[in-house]
Amino acid sequence: MTTPLRIGIAGLGTVGAGVIKIIQTHADTLQQRTGQAFEIVAVSASNRSRDRGVDISGYAWFDNALDLAEQDNIDLIVELIGGSDGIAKELAFAALDSGKHFVTANKALIAHHGHALAELAEKNKVGLKFEAAVAGGIPIIKAIGEGLAANGLFRVYGIMNGTCNYILTQMEETGRDFADVLADAQRLGYAEADPTFDVDGIDTAHKLAILSSVAYGTKINFDAVHTEGIRSIGAVDIDHAKELGYRIKLLGIAEYSSDGLRQRVRPCLVSLETPIAHVGDAFNAVVAEGDFIDRTVYEGRGAGEGPTASAVVADVIDLARGFLTSPFFVPAAHLSDTRHLPMSENEGEYYLRFHVSDTPGVVAGISSALSEEGVSIDTMLQRGNDEEGAVYIIMVTHETTEHHMRRVLDKIGQLNSLIEPTVVMPIEQL
Repeated sequence: MTTPLRIGIAGLGTVGAGVIKIIQTHADTLQQRTGQAFEIVAVSASNRSRDRGVDISGYAWFDNALDLAEQDNIDLIVELIGGSDGIAKELAFAALDSGKHFVTANKALIAHHGHALAELAEKNKVGLKFEAAVAGGIPIIKAIGEGLAANGLFRVYGIMNGTCNYILTQMEETGRDFADVLADAQRLGYAEADPTFDVDGIDTAHKLAILSSVAYGTKINFDAVHTEGIRSIGAVDIDHAKELGYRIKLLGIAEYSSDGLRQRVRPCLVSLETPIAHVGDAFNAVVAEGDFIDRTVYEGRGAGEGPTASAVVADVIDLARGFLTSPFFVPAAHLSDTRHLPMSENEGEYYLRFHVSDTPGVVAGISSALSEEGVSIDTMLQRGNDEEGAVYIIMVTHETTEHHMRRVLDKIGQLNSLIEPTVVMPIEQL
């Protein structure tokens, strides 16, 4: 009889409970599909008495998750604690160092320490898997690392944060501003009490850094990801974008060429005619473009108990089957130190929204700043004239560089007529 795969789980929040549910519910199916029984032997969390909706009475309990790495009767550790450092990092290195497989949904951990962890996993001939770290229930790591391995990928992009996509969708559907929708999202559980990682783009940047490494065989470099969030977007921008034939999405985009790799996370305008413009609410979508496959699109739920737990267990299944690929699908020693292209060289069209006092010379002042940097205007709209004599001026530029656009914004920021900082977003040609 085959020896069971003995599992320890660190972190029993929503996803941890979901992993236990799947293994308990589908025990026979998992054994049939892998030829090996899955046996949870130990768990660790901060609160032993909490009701998680699953029976954990038959598992050994450890207050300190690091103790799991020292147990001889554990073959594989699932880490669902979160965070780039602290006990999650310590457990990852301890588990791999002790010869145990390590499965995690922790995108921050992999984005910051993935290369070192991959080196250790390969040295000790154990598995390091992190499918659940990117896009929840969408198997995008495996799709890119295995299914598209025959292709040269030149662009990978997508909606990778359900919280931001939900907020932007609700802003469009209800006409409310960011702060109001965020407050509702927090009450409904779609957004954390501290939403910084989500709404400031950091969560998406973690995921993009991982995807870039898998897609292009480069050393993971989170610091090279240009990152912006959605706090500055108003309902007025949602409306104007739609009037112009666009929808606003927070996208993570990685583009690779002979010049190097450019990674960026920022809100941008996408044409209403593109598939990704119609991915709403808390759904995620990732698009990969390559030389032989042209374009492939993946869509699904990017978070939550079921989707994320499903991805975690899929990694466990791979290891039970003996699939021991290099974590980034290229041996860690062969991951390249590619050139990371600066955002200042990025080229494209831009959406600009000015909130200004409706006084003579305002448009002339804005136009002068644009002209001085060689930026030409494709479209201009003027909307509103409230009791205080303020108007919105919306401009869409012709193609220019990020460098020139930032210089334009610095000059316009000195105008006395400006009521609030200018909102600028690129228009992505997808």
